[in-house]
Amino acid sequence: MSDVAFVTCDLLDDYPEKNIQVVTPSMDGKSFKSYGARKIFAGQVVTVKCFEDNSRVKELLATDGTGKVLVVDGGASMRCALMGDMIAESAVQQHWNGVVIYGCIRDVDAIAELDLGVHALAAIPQKSQRKGLGEVDLGLCFGGVTIHSGDYLYADNNGILITQEKLVDF
Repeated sequence: MSDVAFVTCDLLDDYPEKNIQVVTPSMDGKSFKSYGARKIFAGQVVTVKCFEDNSRVKELLATDGTGKVLVVDGGASMRCALMGDMIAESAVQQHWNGVVIYGCIRDVDAIAELDLGVHALAAIPQKSQRKGLGEVDLGLCFGGVTIHSGDYLYADNNGILITQEKLVDF
């Protein structure tokens, strides 16, 4: 497991002068849950926007992810999963620190055993289609924040923070 140690609450308290965005839970039940074995994770963001097609997610998580977190805007779809155990295993093999999906995952028991930070809205057994759709390195907007590739993400069981500056080593 990762030896990254921080608490998102403390980061907010310790860096009041920094422009730290907090991903907010919504009143319509679209709040992130932690699914991976790595409960505390951070990294430089890579963004992907896709709707019910995990082609780009699979492609990106099969590349070197050292020091990175993939942030996926799946449009909050509850109809299919954008990541399952095989893609998550690829992320571990490629040294990704974590994945945040504004949408669903599947194979939650297997993912819970992997040394990977995973936050998603929900789980569903239905897999997504693969039509080669999706865009990488776009600005994403959800949870009251705007996230760009190159930003830094910090996540734990308290929530998710986004900042343009690296706050702690990971």
